[in-house]
Amino acid sequence: MLGESQAPPFIDGLYEKLIEGGVGYFFPSARFESLAHVSASSQQSITLASDRKSVTMNWLGSSCLLTREETFSDSEIRLLNSIGSVLGARYRMIRDTDRVEQRFDLFRGLAEDRYISAYVDRVPFNEPVWRGPDRVEDAIEVLRTTSLSTYENRRISTGALLFGTMPDPCHKVPVKPAGALRYSPALTSIRTFYRLCDGLQTLALVDENGYLAEIVDVEEWAHAYSNISLPVPSAARYRTHSRATLCGGHVCMILTPNGEMKIIADGVQIFRFWDGRWRLTDAERKYRLWAEAVGNPKLAERLFVASLNLAEERRGGLLVVLDDARSARKLISMTDLLSHLPESTEDLAISTKDQLHYLLHEKRVLEVPSSVLETIARIDGAIVLDQDARLLAFGAILRHRDLSDLHPENIEGGRTTAAVAASEFGNVLKISEDGLISFFQKGKCVWDF
Repeated sequence: MLGESQAPPFIDGLYEKLIEGGVGYFFPSARFESLAHVSASSQQSITLASDRKSVTMNWLGSSCLLTREETFSDSEIRLLNSIGSVLGARYRMIRDTDRVEQRFDLFRGLAEDRYISAYVDRVPFNEPVWRGPDRVEDAIEVLRTTSLSTYENRRISTGALLFGTMPDPCHKVPVKPAGALRYSPALTSIRTFYRLCDGLQTLALVDENGYLAEIVDVEEWAHAYSNISLPVPSAARYRTHSRATLCGGHVCMILTPNGEMKIIADGVQIFRFWDGRWRLTDAERKYRLWAEAVGNPKLAERLFVASLNLAEERRGGLLVVLDDARSARKLISMTDLLSHLPESTEDLAISTKDQLHYLLHEKRVLEVPSSVLETIARIDGAIVLDQDARLLAFGAILRHRDLSDLHPENIEGGRTTAAVAASEFGNVLKISEDGLISFFQKGKCVWDF
């Protein structure tokens, strides 16, 4: 090819380090091992082992092995392919001096933002010539810059709906208005931009070429898909946003009031920027593991949604589903069980929580409004249920044995200690006040969300 030359050895070595860095960013628990050098011109490939616990990658003249104790999901393999697509596009450009001069913007910005962009839409990175600009990466930069700003001394929430490239019978392709501006970081220099859309009710509609076409009401946009079920339950605040992406390949990108960035596609949140880094949510796999463990689909959904809502409010909680209701007495004191009702409430000189047990005595969670469930989940202590959704306790202090043998490393805090202990008797969702949800089973953390 015209302008293409053999890459110097140090470039191959550099790109192997970039591969290791990109993989390590999203898979910190996996072990990366360099195997051998192969032809840089050979087809890039990823081979998943039969046990799904190891992946062999032949990329850019290097063969690498990635292993870990957990299996790799389809979403994670897709992310690995996205990392390879970005690095492959950059590598090809370096080898072709004409491409470097024409499209150097491929090297602009953070590498992890490009990996996410390729996950959302890999087509531009697989083309022989990089055509840019990258509207996903531009939108990420807009949200990131906005997150560092305030408007009238308040944090800003905003968002964009990137019009999809697939057929959508419900929405017309937006027409580029005269004088349209590109949805890029340059917009953030206009202070009025911060008030155009709030990311909760209104979104900036970005056309296929990356231009800000109009402002849309997300509920009105999603109304056309109101009869389609979501693949994974969503937090109430962003349920409409998820529904807005169910058809047409549209992508919703939000900066929340908590300063968190979310990317939603195909009705599911696929990425979140939380605690200073991007995370692949892998929501479908994680929800499936939780639902299978609980064994009661309606109960699993109700508790999962309650956890998401609490996390969005940055409220902590602990939800425990026991495998056997009889084990409740091993985990909870008699006075914390809802089955314990005081013999008399006439003497109110001594007030105790069990005097309120009659309000939820013999109640099933599926018969209680979601708002009530979330309210009692905010009370210090745990909500404990059986697999038939019967409420056994709320605001319960859980007993636990010495966990030093089971977990020689330090356990973060009291709620984590309680979650580990309770998971010996069933399945537990722990909601942290920083917005992280964790699923514990048999004394181990199965996933974080």
